[in-house]
Amino acid sequence: MRSILIAAALLTATAANAQYASKQPGEAQFRALYKEMVETDTSVTTGSCTALAEKLAVRFKAAGYADSDITLFSVPEFPKEGGIVVHLKGSDKKAQPMLLLGHLDVVAAKPEDWTRSPFKLIEEGGYFYGRGTFDDKAQASIWADLLIRMKAAKAPKRTIKLALTCGEETTYAFNGADWLAKNRPDLIMAEFALNEGGGGRYGPDGKPQGLAVQVGEKTVQNYWLEATNPGGHSSVPRPDNAITDLARAVVAINTHEFPVQFNDTTRAYFTGLSKVLPDPVGPAMARLLANPADAEADRIVSLDPTNHSVLRTTCVATLLEAGHAENALAQRARANVNCRMFPGTDPNVLKGEFDRIIANPKVTVSLKPPVRPVGKPVPMNPAVIGPMQQVAATHFPGVPMLAMMSTGATDAIYIAPIGIPVYGAPGTLIDPDGNGIHGLNERIKVESLMKGRDYLSDLVAVLANPK
Repeated sequence: MRSILIAAALLTATAANAQYASKQPGEAQFRALYKEMVETDTSVTTGSCTALAEKLAVRFKAAGYADSDITLFSVPEFPKEGGIVVHLKGSDKKAQPMLLLGHLDVVAAKPEDWTRSPFKLIEEGGYFYGRGTFDDKAQASIWADLLIRMKAAKAPKRTIKLALTCGEETTYAFNGADWLAKNRPDLIMAEFALNEGGGGRYGPDGKPQGLAVQVGEKTVQNYWLEATNPGGHSSVPRPDNAITDLARAVVAINTHEFPVQFNDTTRAYFTGLSKVLPDPVGPAMARLLANPADAEADRIVSLDPTNHSVLRTTCVATLLEAGHAENALAQRARANVNCRMFPGTDPNVLKGEFDRIIANPKVTVSLKPPVRPVGKPVPMNPAVIGPMQQVAATHFPGVPMLAMMSTGATDAIYIAPIGIPVYGAPGTLIDPDGNGIHGLNERIKVESLMKGRDYLSDLVAVLANPK
């Protein structure tokens, strides 16, 4: 899930938006690959990631990769949710590998709801339309195209590993990134990884407002809140009521404010904002950085929903189930609570916090599977962030770059626990309205895709050849 968290008030510096001409060779071949990616349905309901992974394997073999450099993987229980790992061998055995990570699967799309067919790539009005055109087949296509082109060039110093997996978009699907980390870590082990989650943003005028590199993300965890009761006839209400107990618990959770927290990424982010935002927001950020318990500063900064979420753990009820008949007292009432936990938060400790907040023994709290790994802070490694900024100065002159913590979730949560710091790469810019990602008529600007291809190609070349 791509999450661009750029505060528009900060990003006022923009570069002239002259007509863009692609700098990378092979644009026609890239477009053909991208078309194949988008037009292969990889949704969990009607599609197959395995089919797309196999198509990509054909392309890599045609580019000169040996069978030993290509690993197609899946499990018998989920034969359509496979993925692919490709290795481009480096020339320097002392240089640690780098990993390019992406996902092939997309959110389901109902064709009858779309203006255009979701699984046909359509170029119209300066945009590419289709499910996955942005999330995540844009970056996945860029990675695949780059490794195909690099095979014919001089070998980089580092070995470059590409992992395109399935299951990122669906909670209960087979997750390829999780499977690789647990079963074949040798295939993906690297000094660092570049992933989705970063990018950038266009302003209302169509010019770049800013670039973003994702450095860390929250952990997603769902909980069940459940109240039970003997029930009875609705004509004879009773003081103890499962729906009432659950309703009070949901209100308690939805209105609870978790404390402000900072890590290196969010502290740097808010420090940068505090210096450029006008009164009262900028000064309030500075006060909050100095004293996270400053309630008034928190109130001002948190008027922006994104800032509010970046500052803390958030939990909100998203699903409700209750009762079994119109004329009966509910015997069971249940709610799903979706939490986005600040990195380092233990889901079991948070469960204990729920018990305290709800303060009603008639309501039970339990972790809802799957239980993801605990998100950990990612280091602000200058050897990775520095080149991102340096290459951006050429491709996006005058456009500021922010290091940000995502409030969403990506497959980085599975890769980080085996010791690979994962960074959401800048480069592909999103429109202020979100480009229909996960919704109707998903799209990406043709310029954004092509310029992102150029930027990411040059960035990988720099990172793959450390001095």
